[in-house]
Amino acid sequence: MTDGRPQAGDPKYYELLEQLQALDFVLVELNLYLDTHPDDLKSIEQFNKLTQERTILAKHFQELYGPLQNFGRAYSKYPFEWAQGPWPWQV
Repeated sequence: MTDGRPQAGDPKYYELLEQLQALDFVLVELNLYLDTHPDDLKSIEQFNKLTQERTILAKHFQELYGPLQNFGRAYSKYPFEWAQGPWPWQV
């Protein structure tokens, strides 16, 4: 689709990034809750379900737009994509 960088006005890039940010927020909150309620099975199941959703969404995002994280946490296409911006935290 692209060379790893979002195209001007590409609403899908921002939509997927916002979905990832929302999932990350909920996962952090659930993680904090589970630190103090480790026996809450329903919350553990929700955490695991959302973790799976986030993994799938992150993989899809990275296939379209390049890596979300560096240092071996995301694969790169050729040429090496990490040097290309903008990075997710710059948009």
